[in-house]
Amino acid sequence: MKNNEISVYIHIPFCERKCKYCAFVSYCLDEKKQDEYVEHLVKEINSFKTDKIVKTIYFGGGTPSILSEKNIRKIFDALHKNFTIKKNAEITIEVNPNSVTKEKFELYRHLGVNRVSVGVQSLNDWTLKKIGRLHNRKMAIRAVKDACKIFDNVSADLILGLENEKNTHKFAKKLVKLGVKHISSYLLEIHEGTPIFDSVKKGTFHLANDDKLAKLYAKLVTTLKKCGLWQYEVSNFAVKGFESQHNINYWIYGDYVGFGASAHSFLDGKRKQNANSLLDYYDNVVINDENTSKTAIEEKIFLGLRCFFGVSVKELKSLGYDIKKNANYLDFIAKGVLFEENGRFFLNDKYYLVSDFVINSLL
Repeated sequence: MKNNEISVYIHIPFCERKCKYCAFVSYCLDEKKQDEYVEHLVKEINSFKTDKIVKTIYFGGGTPSILSEKNIRKIFDALHKNFTIKKNAEITIEVNPNSVTKEKFELYRHLGVNRVSVGVQSLNDWTLKKIGRLHNRKMAIRAVKDACKIFDNVSADLILGLENEKNTHKFAKKLVKLGVKHISSYLLEIHEGTPIFDSVKKGTFHLANDDKLAKLYAKLVTTLKKCGLWQYEVSNFAVKGFESQHNINYWIYGDYVGFGASAHSFLDGKRKQNANSLLDYYDNVVINDENTSKTAIEEKIFLGLRCFFGVSVKELKSLGYDIKKNANYLDFIAKGVLFEENGRFFLNDKYYLVSDFVINSLL
């Protein structure tokens, strides 16, 4: 992104019910509490001043589609009051099938939203129930169909990694046929403190082993390529021209500001995070992250190798790290795990599933 541009993230930390795998900051609170949160959110937006032009806006959560019409309008009013938003800015909102309606989609479009991300996760009712989702296959398909009638740019999330779930690639193909232009498929992560973590420990919830996971992932990649979507990041696939510009800005170290509880900001090379708890957030508690060259090196390698744009050898050297003196790097180049082109190095997409191992070997 250009230096005079910025991305905006809005965190909506509310859900009807937390999913069994969820480790994000979210709360199940009534509309009165949501009203209170939005008042603080709008106050935070109003207090932020910048001359930079907004290129992308992203409403994430939680479940942004849980908000009432009056609250979503308040947030948009504050954004337009305080920012200069590009005419063709990418404006995304995350929705869940159980909390979105055709009328809400029409409202979002009226407010300027031009990209919708639907939390499908699976089209298998057994799987959806197992992970604690409130919708079923029929509701998910209905939501996707409604979204695609109103928006040209629709994304869907799918979870990969349950032992008994064999058809993620078929679900992806179905969603593309319905009109979805972007698929995000994330490996199911187990976080301590979540119900699924406890179930895995007890042996009542099972994950796919590494071999099975590799096969499921390979099927998904192959299927989406045949459907005309290219893999521009380890977990993200898109029809050309429908890549998430908001996420790409994160990955290329572009400036962004986050509003709401737990939201992160990266401005002029400095990072900060809002407090996780609502009470601390209301008291304006902010955590300033330490910025070091070591952190910058790690992030550039991690983000670059997971994405299509790779890592600049020159940039790493300017931060004090000559990657070509790393024996693992030379070995990966020799074996074709990594390849070099125009002063940058890239991860061969055949090794995307073991990207964490490769990345850690370079740090």
